[in-house]
Amino acid sequence: MKNERILISGAGIAGITAAYWLTRNGFRPTVVERADALRKGGQGVDIRDTAIEVAEGMGIMPRVRAAATDVIGMRFVDAAGNQTAGVDMRKARERNASREVEIMRGDLVGILHDHTADRVEYRFGDSIRALEQDAHGVTVTFEHAPAERFDLVIGADGLHSQVRRLAFGPEEALTRHMNHYFAFGNANPDLGPDRWVTIHNTPGTLTGIYRSGNHPDAKSYFMFRSPRLDIDPRDPAAARTLLSDRFAASTAWNVRRLLDDALADPDLYFDSLAQVRMRDWSTGRIALIGDAAHCASPISGAGAELALVSAYRMATSLAEAEGEHSAAFARYNEAHRPLVTRKQKLGPNLRLMIPKTRPGIAFRNTVTRAAALVG
Repeated sequence: MKNERILISGAGIAGITAAYWLTRNGFRPTVVERADALRKGGQGVDIRDTAIEVAEGMGIMPRVRAAATDVIGMRFVDAAGNQTAGVDMRKARERNASREVEIMRGDLVGILHDHTADRVEYRFGDSIRALEQDAHGVTVTFEHAPAERFDLVIGADGLHSQVRRLAFGPEEALTRHMNHYFAFGNANPDLGPDRWVTIHNTPGTLTGIYRSGNHPDAKSYFMFRSPRLDIDPRDPAAARTLLSDRFAASTAWNVRRLLDDALADPDLYFDSLAQVRMRDWSTGRIALIGDAAHCASPISGAGAELALVSAYRMATSLAEAEGEHSAAFARYNEAHRPLVTRKQKLGPNLRLMIPKTRPGIAFRNTVTRAAALVG
């Protein structure tokens, strides 16, 4: 088989899933991850539709279902903490006979890694510094390890992909800012009811707390409407300052207490709400999967689904083409593009979660109550 040695950048959902299917199909993947260990943070993610088939094919669905968040639904509260509307997600799933599962991102990554640790080479604490490809392979320069030669390189390194930047160009040209910034961090679980997502809105802002039924801790959520700002969201000091500027003056509900918890979390996550839009996810011997290729933004609820399915389609396309990368990458692009196009159309998600105006908040609450989605 051609092109057996494949480097995958990123030990997240997409990268580990790709490594599993590549190994299963006779390839020899190596996964390099910038962090010193698995990144087990993150929010709840949904596994649905084709992603369930991928997970079932890997044999991990029993563990995924056992670790499900068991969240009942989403409730919206006013400044005094009184519920104004809500969505019972269990009822919606039952009505639609849905098999989808919500699981914390960190739990899913742990399950995937456990499932592949004895068959995949992982290199933690290193990252790619440069890529130089020719007709026969890719020379990869690492931050720490000596340069090495691989047949193919797959970028599974997220929204701010280093592989994408090196092989396709600057991030700004390939991402679309969606006029919002968001953050999540640790929260005191006493600030929200068990097994519910509780959200308070003001026009253009969201503060919330997420409590999973399978975890003793909780997560806080923040989002605010804004054009692109001249800051690096990955700068922890800048992120904390901006978050404080937007929410510290609030006296509503539990906003200030949730903010204090989030700001004290050393792993506070902050970023712009953005999508990756690309005409092609490959160039020569280098290709992209997951958020690196087509981030639909966290508000889409499709990140894990797209990560699992893109990894599977990439790996199986290479297997079907017997390692001939040009044909495989073209097949992957053609097969996966329709799903990405659908998932990047966010529809009512943003309007539901973070209305722009007070009339918009009132309308959202009215429509939600009228739909009888919560008891």
